[in-house]
Parts: sequence; C-alpha cells; structure tokens
Amino acid sequence: MSELRGEGKSPKQIARILGVPPSMVTPLVRAAAAQAQAVAGEPPVVGCWISAGWSRGLTVDPSRGWVDEAPEPDDVGGLVSVLVARKHRWDKVSTCGYLADVYCLGVKNALGPDIRTEVELARFVPEYFAAHPEGWQAAPIELAADLVFGSVEYARGLGFEPHPDFAPAAGHLGPWDGPSAITFGKDGKPFYLSGPYDNPRRVVETLQRTVGPAPNFDFVIGQAV
Repeated sequence: MSELRGEGKSPKQIARILGVPPSMVTPLVRAAAAQAQAVAGEPPVVGCWISAGWSRGLTVDPSRGWVDEAPEPDDVGGLVSVLVARKHRWDKVSTCGYLADVYCLGVKNALGPDIRTEVELARFVPEYFAAHPEGWQAAPIELAADLVFGSVEYARGLGFEPHPDFAPAAGHLGPWDGPSAITFGKDGKPFYLSGPYDNPRRVVETLQRTVGPAPNFDFVIGQAV
C-alpha cells in the first residue's frame, strides 16, 4: 500500500486496486502516515513555491484562502511549476520540483530529491522558475500537495499516468488523502495543448476513449493528428 501511495494514488484508487472497500483503506493510509511521521519525523518544510498564475482556468475552494498573485486571464495557462525544499542536515536542504499540466496530463516532469546548500537553493529558485514570465510566489505546502496530487488524480481519470520521476519526488509533498480543493481542467473540461515531447495522436485517442469525442474535451496541436 505504501508503494501505491508513493505513486500518488488516492485511497479510493488503492481500494479499487486491492479489491477492498475504501472505508478499509482510508484509516490504514492515515495510520501509516502518522506512524511514519512519528518514527522518522517529517523533515520540516523550509520553502515551498509555485509559479504565479497557477489558478488560471481552475476552480479553487475559496475557504482555503489560497491567493494567486497573477490571476488575470491570458492565453497562457495550464502548466504549473512547484518547488518544495525540506531540511536535510546542518546547512543542507533537499529539493523536489514538479511540472504539472493541470488541464489534462497531470505531472509531466519531476526532479529530485536533490541536496543543496541553502545558498545554492537561493540561486536555484529563480533558475527553476525562469520559464514563467510572471515569476513565482511562496505557497503553503497544502496548496502544493493539492495541486500536484490532485492533477495526478485528475489525469488518471482521463487515462494518463504521471511521469516515472514523480514517484521518488512525491514524498516531499507530505501525506495526502484528497480529495483536492481544486477542480482541474480548463474551466472544468479537459484541454490538451501539445508539447514538444508528447505523442499528440495517442493523447487525443486516449481522451476520446475516456471522455468521448470533442466537444467533451478541447485540444490545440501544432500538426495534424
């Protein structure tokens, strides 16, 4: 079960895989997380950042109080970068990064854990978010977990698994039981914007199988599919 949680699967998905009721899995997941924290101790978060504009096209539970410092709509959205740093001995920190397609594919890339000094971390943060013209903002770890794990859960419902590098990086987000306070997809509907390393034909065919033909989803592709 711990391996399934490390892959970002929710208690409901674990229950389905194991063939047991969700009511049996949820308390076990929570107990395992509590035990792990009690025995090993959860390394404290020393920094958590997210690219500004992260909420574009999404619906977020207002009771959480999560603020997007660049919420104005524009033509850019759907790809969100998250960076989490936790304490790691003396002056060292352990960092993990995530690139999430919150409109369709979930976690497209991940890195870490990587060990850096605090000075190196200060230099790395602006480098990590360099592709985001509006920059980045500090974020609570709860927002990072809801966005990353939630996007993975959403993408799995569409037929897509996270990048293989997500599994070793997932632990930096802490335990997560879901559901997410964020509604994914662009304005609630899957939207696929092809990237340079995608297989657009396969993505569109998968969406057609899982949600039906357009207009059940939208897509923009650089070449004919």
